[in-house]
Parts: sequence; C-alpha cells; structure tokens
Amino acid sequence: METLKNKLPPIGQLGPFIALAIACAFFSFTTDRFFSGENLSLILQQVMVVGVIAIGQTLIILTAGIDLSCGMVMALGSIVMTKLAADLGMPAPLAILCGVGATAAFGLLNGLLVTRIKLPPFIVTLGTFNIAFAVTQLYSDAQTITDVPPMMTWLGGTFALGGTNVAYGTVLMIALYAGVWFWLRETAAGRHVYAVGNNPEATRLVGIPTDRVILGVYVLAGVFYGIASLLAVARTGVGDPNAGQTENLDAITAVVLGGTSLFGGRGVIVGSLIGAIVVGVLRNGLTLMGVSSVYQVLITGILVILAVTVDQLSRKGSR
Repeated sequence: METLKNKLPPIGQLGPFIALAIACAFFSFTTDRFFSGENLSLILQQVMVVGVIAIGQTLIILTAGIDLSCGMVMALGSIVMTKLAADLGMPAPLAILCGVGATAAFGLLNGLLVTRIKLPPFIVTLGTFNIAFAVTQLYSDAQTITDVPPMMTWLGGTFALGGTNVAYGTVLMIALYAGVWFWLRETAAGRHVYAVGNNPEATRLVGIPTDRVILGVYVLAGVFYGIASLLAVARTGVGDPNAGQTENLDAITAVVLGGTSLFGGRGVIVGSLIGAIVVGVLRNGLTLMGVSSVYQVLITGILVILAVTVDQLSRKGSR
C-alpha cells in the first residue's frame, strides 16, 4: 500500500504553491485592499510580460542552460515591431512578425554558439545581452516609440469577468503556459528536453540529437520573448528602448522560485507561472503596506537563495 508521502508530489513542486498561499494569507490580513478582484487582476497584468519570458527561460534551464539576454532581446523585439509600424507604416501584423523574428534570430544565435562552438550558455547570453542592448539603443536612437497601432495595444485591453476587469494579455499568458505544459508532458519532443537536461551524454547514446534539441529550445525561447515584446507594448502603449534591463533576473527568479532546477532536467512549467505570481504578490502586497522597494528586492533575493538551497539539498538527498 502506498504511503501518503509517496502519493504527494515532490516538495519542489509543492513549494511554489505553499509560498503563494502563505504570501496571500499574510497580505490578506495586513491590508484589506489585497484580496479585491481588481487588485488580483492587476497583479496578473504586472507579471504577464515576465511570466511569458519565464516560459522560454524555463525551457532553457531544463536543458541545464541559462539565458541572461532574454530581457534585452524582448526590448529589441518591442522596438523592432513598433518602429516598423509607427515610423515605416508597415502593417501591424507584419511588424509584429518581424519583431518576433528578430527575437527568434537572437535565440538562434545563442543556440548556435552553445551547440556548435560549445561556449558556456552563461558567457554566450551575457554577450548577446550587451549586443541586444546596443542594437536596441542604436536602432531606436534611444528614443521611445509612440503612435503605436491599436492592434499592438489590444492585448492590454480588458474584459469583464465576474465584475472584474481581466486583461486579454493575462488570458494569453495562461493559454501559453497550458500549451507548453501539454507539449512537455505529452509529446516526445517535450520529453527530450527533460532527457537532455538530466543526462545529455546518455540521451545522445540512445539516438536523440541533443544539439538539435538544445538549438530548438533556444529558438523557441526567442519566440516567447517576441510574444513578451508584444505584451510589453500592449501594457505600456509604447516601444521603450530602456525596457528589459531587469526582466532577465526577474524571469530567472520566477523559474527558480517555481521549482525548476538550475542543474537541468527537473521542473514543471506551471511552477514558473506560480513563481512569477509569487514575486508579483510580494511586490504588490508590500507596496500596499507602504514598504520601500529596497526591501522588496531584499526579500526577493532571500527567496531565490532559499529556493536554490532547497534544490541543492534535494539533489544531495536523492543521490
């Protein structure tokens, strides 16, 4: 007969949900404005950009890699699509595709450098972070792009659900997580991502093209950064060349808090969504309490260290 311990999910999967429940319970007692429908909807709107970036970051970390360039690549995508539409008069759908294409191209570049030249992902993406930043500033002349077509801001609009205004971008984010969850869980290609992260050499020996899997993951991550670019434009209504400078760390924080192992091969994509929401809840709740943003960063840093410590201890315990 199975014990209760064997029936429960691993603590790494339960941890994000426990942290979210504790945070929500705490802020519900400290401020009466936290548990309103509008505030909860606002939290989801605030995390939707980082949440979508975190999808790509999760896929890369599952292969034991990391992407420090994701935030700036997202910013570049937003500048490309808004500048093409606002300054050159390109139709919005085509401009959006060009923006996503630019972010996917950076994903391809990262993947080729990692798989063909065998450079460490940390070094590669640190370099492309700076390249994306420079290209973004040069292409935009360091100027914010305004006069954005309505199609690019549509996802920032809302609809009423149970008396609460919910953003279309929030629905898209949740749909993307559901799709990627199904892909990772139910398809051979998704299971190959986990296999490469667990043991790339053993995966190669059974006939799975590990380099192709890793390259595909980086390109797919670039596509998600492009979608996040569109969400960023929809939320702010402009193309901001100074955006994306902290989203890389925010996305990694969401992934780590969500229980995905930095050593690869372990994690659930939904955990990254919960991790992003945990960060959003902490910042929102502390803001409502009047706590300085410095302490918000401090608490987030402590949570990241705790999450990595739990992951490290669980790895040692499973040996």
